[in-house]
Amino acid sequence: MTPPLKAVTLTHVRYQKGDRVGHFLAWISLVPVFISFGGFVSHFLFRRELQGMFFALGLILSQFINEVIKTSVQQARPATCALLEMCDSHGWPSSHCQYMFFFATYLTLLSLKGLTFWHVRDNPFLHLLTWSLALLTMYSRVYLGYHTVAQVLAGTVLGVFLGAVWFWVVNSVLHPYFPLIEESGFGRRLYVKDTSHISNVLEFEYDMARAERRNLACNSKAD
Repeated sequence: MTPPLKAVTLTHVRYQKGDRVGHFLAWISLVPVFISFGGFVSHFLFRRELQGMFFALGLILSQFINEVIKTSVQQARPATCALLEMCDSHGWPSSHCQYMFFFATYLTLLSLKGLTFWHVRDNPFLHLLTWSLALLTMYSRVYLGYHTVAQVLAGTVLGVFLGAVWFWVVNSVLHPYFPLIEESGFGRRLYVKDTSHISNVLEFEYDMARAERRNLACNSKAD
């Protein structure tokens, strides 16, 4: 007998045909995927900041905790899971909500501490964008039938809690070791760095690039 097939749920989002709101919310449900692959992968390739790397590590740990809880509790998804072909997975707590509210909490705390890339402390637009996406994700999971209200609320609370705890761990416990990581073989080989001591990274890099260009121009003239 052929075993039943199971879908890869990473981008497996369904909505009712013709439902424009559902179509929009289906894309909103994919925001965690965009953040993971578009945001953090790009950040590692082009920035390699320790703060960003530990941010991503925290999200991975959060999702691991989510899977452990889901496997232990084994609470079923709502009855609509049959139409969505998701009844073979558990629903409490919502991993999408946990991811987005962890992300929003950690990023907000970074902003309040003035550790964002462009040195904007307590940026209202940043808060509005991240928390709006988190709330829309929470609403989308119920609207599309993937979770009950209780399941998304559990994911929300857990995401906020873990985001705040991980921020404290990174910036109070691990941050003193950032210079050691920078100077390690791993840090030197991959150009891993910490720029949290620089008030405005964009301005600093802009000024350094201009200064280096002037030095090169002066050296070429001298030759």
